[in-house]
Amino acid sequence: IRTVLDAELAVRRVFEAPTVAELAAVLDASAVVRSPLRAVVPRPARLPLSLAQQRLWFLYQFEGPSATYNIPVALRLRGPLDEGALRSALGDVVVRHESLRTLFAEDAEGPYQVVLDSAEVELTVAATDREAIHEELGHAIRTPFDLMNDVPLRAWLFQLGHGEHVLLLVAHHIASDAWSMGPLARNLTAAYATRVTTGDAPGWEPLPVQYADYSVWQREMLGAEDDADSEITRQLAYWKAALADLPEELPLPFDRPRPATSSYEGDRITFEVPSGLHEELTRVARERRASLFMVVQTALSTLLTRLGAGTDIPLGTAIAGRTDDALDDLVGFFVNTLVLRTDTSGDPTFAELLDRVRGKDLEAYAYQDLPFERLVEVVNPERSLSRHPLFQTMLTLNNTEQGGASAVASLPGLSVAGEPVAAGAAKFDLSFRLAERRGEADGGVVLEGALDFSTDLFDRATAQGIAERFVRVLTALAEDPDRRIGDVE
Repeated sequence: IRTVLDAELAVRRVFEAPTVAELAAVLDASAVVRSPLRAVVPRPARLPLSLAQQRLWFLYQFEGPSATYNIPVALRLRGPLDEGALRSALGDVVVRHESLRTLFAEDAEGPYQVVLDSAEVELTVAATDREAIHEELGHAIRTPFDLMNDVPLRAWLFQLGHGEHVLLLVAHHIASDAWSMGPLARNLTAAYATRVTTGDAPGWEPLPVQYADYSVWQREMLGAEDDADSEITRQLAYWKAALADLPEELPLPFDRPRPATSSYEGDRITFEVPSGLHEELTRVARERRASLFMVVQTALSTLLTRLGAGTDIPLGTAIAGRTDDALDDLVGFFVNTLVLRTDTSGDPTFAELLDRVRGKDLEAYAYQDLPFERLVEVVNPERSLSRHPLFQTMLTLNNTEQGGASAVASLPGLSVAGEPVAAGAAKFDLSFRLAERRGEADGGVVLEGALDFSTDLFDRATAQGIAERFVRVLTALAEDPDRRIGDVE
C-alpha cells in the first residue's frame, strides 16, 4: 500500500475496516508516508551495524563464539550433482548479497561492518552414510563462527553414495534470519541451474538495496533518542509503559532448578493440529475479527496460566521486519521480536481473553520498528545468564512459504527435498513454533507444531505433556469460545 498508493496504513486499521469501501475511506485520511528505502550513494566511510546486529554483537562479545545464533537449512539432492557448478553458484550468491561477505570489527567508536569486495564460501565435502548423516549435520550446525574473520555463511556437501547428497547451509543470525532462507535457497538454485546449463553466472537484475543501506536508513528513519519528536522516542515511550512491572520470569513446572548460567542445550517435541481443528480455530478468529495467531496466543496464555505461571503472561513473537518492498528478496537480519503481554486475570472466557489479546496485539504492531535489542537496553531488566530477558516463552506462527526447503525450485537432473535439521540450541525455556501446511489425507490445512525446550529445565516427558495439553486447550477454545479459562484442564 505504501509503495503503490503512497499511503501509510496501520495494521489496526485493516482489522477495523475490513471491507474495500471502509479501507478506501481510511486511506483518504492516511498519515504521512515514511521515507522510502533507497541505496545510499555515496556510502559513508564507516558502515554502522543495524540496531539488531548491535545487540548480537554485544552478545557475541559477552558470551564468546557459540552456535546459539546459527541458522541451518538442509536439502537432500538425488541425481547427478555438478560439484563445480555448486561451488560457482555459492560464489554467485555471495556476490549478490553483501551481507554474506561482511565481517565485523570494533574500535574506540564502537562496532562497524566491513563489506568485502569478494569472498569465497567454504564448501566442505565429506562422505558419510544414512546412519551417520544426522550426527554429521548436528556437528556442522554447532560449529561457531568467528565474526571478525569468517564470512557468515558456510556450506557442507555430504555424499551418501548412489547419487545422493545432503547440502547444508549454515548462516549466522547477524547476517540472516529465517525469512532470508527463502531468497537464499531460490538464488542458489537459480545460479546452479544457470551454471549447469550455460556455464555462466546468472544474469539477474541487481538488488535495489543492500543490507548496509538498510542499516543507514533504519537509523535515519528512527531518529535520535534525544529528539523528543523522533520515531524512536515515540516507540520507546510506548514500550516502557507497556512493559512496566513485567514479571522477571514465569514459574512453570520445571523438572530442575534454573542453573546460574544457561547451557542453551535443547530438544524438540513435534505435534500436529489437524485440519478440522485448524478450520474451527480460523472460524473463531474470523468471527471475532482477530487473526489465527491471536487465537493461538489466547490458547497458549491460557495454558501457561493453568500451568501455574500466573495471570501476567509475556510472550515473545517474531515479525518479519521487512517493512519496505525493497527488502523482500534480500538476505539479512530484519526479523524483530515483539513482547506481547496478556492479562488472564478475572477468569475470562476464551472470547473475552481473545478480545484482550486482539487489542494489545494491534497496539503493539503499531510500534514494531523499535528493535528488541534496544528495548532490552532501555527497559533494563535484571541481567541474568540463566534466562532470556523480558520473556522466556516464544510463539511463532508461519503462514508463508518462506523456508529454505519450500523455496527451492527444481534443479537440472536433480530431485530436491527438505532435510529436517534442528540446531539443538534453546534460547528460551519454551518455544512453540507452528506452520500451516496442506494436509495429504484430506487436502485441508493442518498446523505442524514443534515445541523446542530447554533441557536445563525440562525432561522430554514433561515437554511432551505440555505440547499435548496445548492441543487440548486449542480444542476446548474451538469447541466453546464462551467457556471460562479456569474450567480448562
